[in-house]
Amino acid sequence: MADVAHHAGYRKNRPLKDALLQHKALTRKGLSERLFGLLFSGLVYPQIWEDADVDMQAMELGPKHSIVTIGSGGCNMLAYLSRAPQAIDVVDLNPHHIALNRLKLAAYRHLPTHNDVVRLFGMDQVGTNSASYDMFVAANLDQATRAYWERRSMTGRRRIEVLNGNIYRTGLLGRFIGAGHLLARLHGVNLTDFVKTRSLREQRQFFETEIAPLFNKPLIRFITSRKSSLFGLGIPPQQYDELARGAEGGSIAPVLRQRLEKLACHFPLRDNHFAWQAFARRYPATHEGSLPTYLRPENYLTIRDNVERVTVHHASFTELLAKKPAASVDRYVLLDAQDWMTDVQLNELWSEISRTAAPGARVIFRTAAEESVIEGRVAQTLLQRWAYLADRSRELNLRDRSAIYGGFHIYEFRG
Repeated sequence: MADVAHHAGYRKNRPLKDALLQHKALTRKGLSERLFGLLFSGLVYPQIWEDADVDMQAMELGPKHSIVTIGSGGCNMLAYLSRAPQAIDVVDLNPHHIALNRLKLAAYRHLPTHNDVVRLFGMDQVGTNSASYDMFVAANLDQATRAYWERRSMTGRRRIEVLNGNIYRTGLLGRFIGAGHLLARLHGVNLTDFVKTRSLREQRQFFETEIAPLFNKPLIRFITSRKSSLFGLGIPPQQYDELARGAEGGSIAPVLRQRLEKLACHFPLRDNHFAWQAFARRYPATHEGSLPTYLRPENYLTIRDNVERVTVHHASFTELLAKKPAASVDRYVLLDAQDWMTDVQLNELWSEISRTAAPGARVIFRTAAEESVIEGRVAQTLLQRWAYLADRSRELNLRDRSAIYGGFHIYEFRG
């Protein structure tokens, strides 16, 4: 009787218990999203983590094109300038990214030589960088951007002085990479040793013997089973859920292993500045490998002579497009921003993209998972005006040296 009464009581109270469990789940989700938002209120990306060379191949970027792109760390915006497009509108909601983009543009325009630009953005531990800023750049910045870089911390140091050291070790992404190095060291692996490899074979050997076993460690599997573990990569809770779908034991360690394998093993180290940032936390020196497209000497003059074609906006993508005339934009670069959006936001965005798209316009974006995030979510009346270039998307995804995304996608406007 007591057992029957127990089960009867359980059935009676089950709706209440289910409601409490659901409330706890929603509370955890809300806290997770608020924590992500808080972390993203500071500098997130000191450098952008998308492959600009792949972007330009996907866009078939030319001199007559008008581009709207998300700013992030600003590296890709400058790389696009190497093709001398007609105009680039850069949008970002993060004021730290806005200040970094405007600093990079001003530095290109006003520093005396290419070597000065490389010292400022391509090298670490250059103690004279803030002096170069004072002499050549500061007076040419708008008031808000200059105030940002000259703001003093509690220690009395100006923000611009981060460029005297290593800006790539700062920001949310820089600190995430640093935490990864520390975690590896706790397990006896020095990830910096990876840059001593001299061939793809040695890169593969280092990965298989030193890096891959880390993903079987209980501590690492435990950490990666938490959504907050990937906030430093800029992966919000929604993206984590996509990555974790079908993952063994709720840990995305196997997914991370696969992505890191591509970064470490699929491209020669000399040609992959993303691998240098991940493993050495800096860009390569001249004798070690190649710099990002925007810092290469062969692109310097073209970029410098076209910086006036860029306008940086503290606004959302949709907000900026709403102010543009119909059929006025040729190329759209959305990075991975759509992974964060609701269905309503996606439809508002694609409505404005479709209105402003010029004949033959292209949209490119990346996703944490492999599949395109807009299929089945954006209204068919909008998507039927666009052709998905599936083969070209898969081909270029394989070439993407940044390696952290599951999918790369190209849509072409058919009107």
